[in-house]
Amino acid sequence: MNENRKNVIITGASRGIGHATATLFLERGWRIITCSRDDTPAECKRDPNWTCHIPTDLADADSIASFIKQANAALEGQPLHGLVNNAGMSPKAPYKERLGCLNGDLNAWRQVFEINFFAGLKLARGFAAPLHQGKGAIVNVTSIAGHKIHPFAGSAYSISKAALSALTRELANEFAALDVRVNAVAPGEIETDMVQPEYEALIPRIPLERMGSPMDVAGTIYYLCSDDSSYVTGTEVWVTGGQHLF
Repeated sequence: MNENRKNVIITGASRGIGHATATLFLERGWRIITCSRDDTPAECKRDPNWTCHIPTDLADADSIASFIKQANAALEGQPLHGLVNNAGMSPKAPYKERLGCLNGDLNAWRQVFEINFFAGLKLARGFAAPLHQGKGAIVNVTSIAGHKIHPFAGSAYSISKAALSALTRELANEFAALDVRVNAVAPGEIETDMVQPEYEALIPRIPLERMGSPMDVAGTIYYLCSDDSSYVTGTEVWVTGGQHLF
């Protein structure tokens, strides 16, 4: 690996915000290591800076342990400058309802927390040494739903994202001793495959009067991994078009 290039690990990179983030880091010359349940998009396999993509089930303890081992090996002793915990899930109950406090299998809740919360903690621990070596940054992708009742986000998803916000604060405090910064990005309504037609009804609640794009979030993630934010840690940045104001 080229020692002059910075290295970043991005989860959930095959589509949506994760894919936009991977694309932006590639455009800026970073070498990236990614994981998702899906394979690498074909157009990205041609980029020599896409070091490797490792299909991973972040809800499975063995799979996530294997990813940490393989990604550390792919770094070849080089420092890690960024870890982006983007992967997340918001499943529905059997009758297409969001998982709420009164409905849904508790095992489904546990799976949500494994991916949306525990994966971020496990990866922070698993890459602490190379992040320390690179004086790097961790960015957790939370959500506006972790702070406010959202009409289309179930309780399991919202609470897991609230927990990830709290984890960001605690990691920032503890990882400061390793010269590693930890921040979060809280998106609002972003045009991805997860957005359904009913989300159009939320646009009047957004001061900028539009949904955001995945690249809007990716740009903020990049900033928090870059030297431009070298004195920023323990912060959660809203990327909501102002929706969080109400």
